[in-house]
Amino acid sequence: QVQVVESGGGLVQSGGSLRLSCAASGRFYSISIMGWYRQTLGNQRGQVASITREGNIEYGDSVTGRFVISRYNAKNTVYLQMNSLKSEDTAVYFCKVRAVYVGGFGNREYWGQGTQVTVSS
Repeated sequence: QVQVVESGGGLVQSGGSLRLSCAASGRFYSISIMGWYRQTLGNQRGQVASITREGNIEYGDSVTGRFVISRYNAKNTVYLQMNSLKSEDTAVYFCKVRAVYVGGFGNREYWGQGTQVTVSS
């Protein structure tokens, strides 16, 4: 089993910044992809940013140039630095990780419980 725990959400004014953190722990060989998703009430969960273990990064169109994703492999931790926040960034932010197992057990994805980010205009 893998535990995924996010932190760092909260209330911020428009134009402000927040930094989210997500740590994965448990029994696995490694964590390959780590990503951030967000969801608002009544909408599907959408990808914000993702990063591979090798450092390959993808951003959603709406956050490119404002958000920065990074990770610390030794701690299986991923960060999301959110700058120039807008009211439309208000959502619950979820972390998703892909755990890799050895011995032919492949890989499996796990989600965190989510952290609320609210941007006031």
